Amino acid sequence: MDIGTVTTIHRPQAAEEIVDWRPSYAWLAGGTWLFSEPQPGTDTLIDLHGLGWPELEAGPDGLTIGATCRIATLYRFEAPEAWTAAPLFRSCCEAFLAGFKIWNVSTVGGNLCMSLPAGPMISLTAALDGICTLWPRDGAPRQVAATDFVTGNHANVLRPGELLRSIHLPASALSRRAAMRVMSLTKLGRSAALVIGTSGDSGDLHLCLTAATDRPVHLRFAAMPDAAALQAALDEQIPEARWFADVHGSAPYKRHVARHLAEEVRRELAEGVRA
Repeated sequence: MDIGTVTTIHRPQAAEEIVDWRPSYAWLAGGTWLFSEPQPGTDTLIDLHGLGWPELEAGPDGLTIGATCRIATLYRFEAPEAWTAAPLFRSCCEAFLAGFKIWNVSTVGGNLCMSLPAGPMISLTAALDGICTLWPRDGAPRQVAATDFVTGNHANVLRPGELLRSIHLPASALSRRAAMRVMSLTKLGRSAALVIGTSGDSGDLHLCLTAATDRPVHLRFAAMPDAAALQAALDEQIPEARWFADVHGSAPYKRHVARHLAEEVRRELAEGVRA
């Protein structure tokens, strides 16, 4: 879709070239949402691709994902063998309500910044203890946990004009065993519930719920809980108001499905602990 209100496009080579910020400005990465509907309050686009951020940087300490990394690039990434949670990359890419052509344009950072409950890159980065690096317009870079980046439906911690620069996934999280379950009302529809669990050598359990809740919920157990303890923790740590209702499922439906998927994830990871 053409955005008829846009009169100016900036293509900076460095973020510092944008010295001021107006409400009518918008950062442009993949643009898959930006060009999907009218933007009556936007008259200026600032293209991020000229900044030349690396898409993926793997090292001994983990993986740094540039905010402009395309979904297709993440999907094709060949992770080190020790990163046993890396299959989540492809599983979360496949949870998009989008075809492979969109993957070649849409970005990891864009999915986080849209901050929809069902954003699968939010699910991925929150579940793997991601740390977001943010660039304010007039201050030093700051870091926020991916779990805390999204604050509600289509809401996040970004200040006006602030950039999401990258998300770092630590090797300690990538080296854990992982299991994922996702449910949608339709075969190719947006997720109604997405649950990711990871477990380490100690037999602990980290469980991250998204899509069914308004923002990510991360539960941590020092030891693998049994089914009853897990369900009790879900009741205790997720207030009723956090279960998210939309056209992809009512709040009671999503709550029921998320609890069921959480138990499936727990059971799969518990088998590895017993082994």
